[in-house]
Amino acid sequence: MIASILSLLLAAPSNLPALPPDVPANATRYTVLIMGAPAGQQAVWGSRDEVRAFFQYNDRGRGPKTYSTLAVRDGLPVSEEIDGNDYMKDAVSERFSLSDGVASWKSKAEQGTRRTAGPAFYVSMYGPPVDGALLARALLRNGGKLALLPEGEARIERVMDHRVRSAGKARRLTLYAVTGVDFSPSYLWLDDKRELFAIGGVWQAVVREGWEGAMPALVKVQQGAEERRAREQSRRLAHRPRGAVVFHDANVFDARAARMLAHQDVTVEGNRIRSVGPASEPPAGAEVIDARGKTLLPGLWDMHAHVGGNDGLLNLAAGVTTVRDLANDVDDLRARKKRIDEGTELGTRIVMAGFMDGPGPYQGPTKVLVSTAEEGRAWVDKYAGLGYVQIKLYSSIKPELVGPIAEEAHAKGLRVSGHVPANLTAAECVKLGYDEIQHVNFLLLNFMPDVKETRTPARFLEPARRAADLDLSSPEVRAFIDLLKERGTSLDLTLSAFESLFLDRPGTMAVGMAKVADRLPVQVRRGFLAGSLPVPPGMDERYRKSWDKALALVHQLWAAGVPIEAGTDALAGFSLHRELELDAQAGIPRLEVLQLATYGAARIMRMDGDLGSIEPGKLADLVLVDGDPAQEISAVRKTALVMKDGVLYRPAELYAELGVAPP
Repeated sequence: MIASILSLLLAAPSNLPALPPDVPANATRYTVLIMGAPAGQQAVWGSRDEVRAFFQYNDRGRGPKTYSTLAVRDGLPVSEEIDGNDYMKDAVSERFSLSDGVASWKSKAEQGTRRTAGPAFYVSMYGPPVDGALLARALLRNGGKLALLPEGEARIERVMDHRVRSAGKARRLTLYAVTGVDFSPSYLWLDDKRELFAIGGVWQAVVREGWEGAMPALVKVQQGAEERRAREQSRRLAHRPRGAVVFHDANVFDARAARMLAHQDVTVEGNRIRSVGPASEPPAGAEVIDARGKTLLPGLWDMHAHVGGNDGLLNLAAGVTTVRDLANDVDDLRARKKRIDEGTELGTRIVMAGFMDGPGPYQGPTKVLVSTAEEGRAWVDKYAGLGYVQIKLYSSIKPELVGPIAEEAHAKGLRVSGHVPANLTAAECVKLGYDEIQHVNFLLLNFMPDVKETRTPARFLEPARRAADLDLSSPEVRAFIDLLKERGTSLDLTLSAFESLFLDRPGTMAVGMAKVADRLPVQVRRGFLAGSLPVPPGMDERYRKSWDKALALVHQLWAAGVPIEAGTDALAGFSLHRELELDAQAGIPRLEVLQLATYGAARIMRMDGDLGSIEPGKLADLVLVDGDPAQEISAVRKTALVMKDGVLYRPAELYAELGVAPP
């Protein structure tokens, strides 16, 4: 099936940017694949002592374009220059040098100097994928371990050898796992000369030109290594009680009524809640968890996820026990869900939404590209047959297809949501059948009808530039809110993602990560210094005022009774905590913030019979936090213990697995 999907993608309309004429003919060329479709290139040339690289790709009008030059001595960079633009098209100029044992580095995100005590490898902020292969090669030359610059340490492990075949060709490759640059191992394939052959996975990959057809097989082998690691983690980190479990003397959040109940005992047997009542002597033989001074919440929901490899541990550690996946590879997501359900991989419950877009230069990262109503209806039927409960439409869907697709989805009992396609407004989408809208920017764009192109970065830039002028008392705003109320439309705002877009600046820690930055692995932490949207001169304050207006609109929507969801579209776990803080900043009372992330989410997804509240008979998804989020919403960050489906998880253990310090 994977091979047939790849052939379809390779035949789809290309989003491939042109390779610049200054790239030498003898350069080693690579293809950047996004969801299997060609989307860019990497070219590498030079020598072992001077490596030059060009890197670019197109992801819905976004994507980097950089030239890099590295001087290398004994396998280690002694200088690096990177120029071009980053993913959001902001200018990049990064410099690194090492001379007489002193390392210096500077970019828009950071600068500094450090004296080195031995061999060390500089990890660039904006470098090309080949940098990862240079690091791997340096690690292999230095006994498998190296200090990193500016901070940290990396290690490498040889995972396996593999012979790959494609189009009548064969190559012998080795899969390596590098730790120290992310939450978990980063995998890459080197050839017999220790040159980069491929790196990446299902969502995005870089592979030697001419070998694109081999990438699905390499991904499958790589996934096997990841799954073996996941099985071992599940054995160590999932604690299955042998009998009843009692959370003793807890403050219990009654999510249905949005209130706190003091001094309660909650008893769990198997994977169900048996009883909830005033604290008393626990039954003999039960495992008793002392919850005095702590708050017991239903498992939290993230209503906007794209589940990847680290997300299971990050979410569970943060108390998130259910996510709604709003766009993923069909085969990969279903396989991951199956592993989680079987207990061979740690992760949340996954509610699946089927993603589709129209073909074109800004098509979304999906194999499901539809051009006709018949194709759209056929994919709705396929998704329904695979157990999906929702359809998400994207920005390149033809406006005339929205109604027929929504009609078919509703006939199958599926919800419909999405981005606002080009040449439509949010209000028009609601009238055509949307049950919810993703992202707060599309609500703001509803009042900028001259912005017809929602496929490009204009959908971020125009709200940032213009939302400050929005009159929330205008007839247009009131009419839109009335429409949402009349239709029962819910809103997946992803405030944590848009706070980053509007407010993050290069060289300053991302606003949403500031409270946890010191706990993160150093290379992950550095990534949150990069900023986000480019801010034209003189526009900084305007972007900030536009963000304030967005929060004011959220408050007005909530006050009018429009259902608000807690979804992130950002880093798993930590971003859900930030989303709840932002809901509170928008003026939603803290108890109601907790309700919308628990019972409210379960009701919207028609799963409140089993989930969303702490009641006898319901599934045992529970979060014990050290504090009272009804008084201070940020207490949700202090997860002490998590239960999903009756299985206990200790956040400190999960975070340690990822190199994250406990709260």
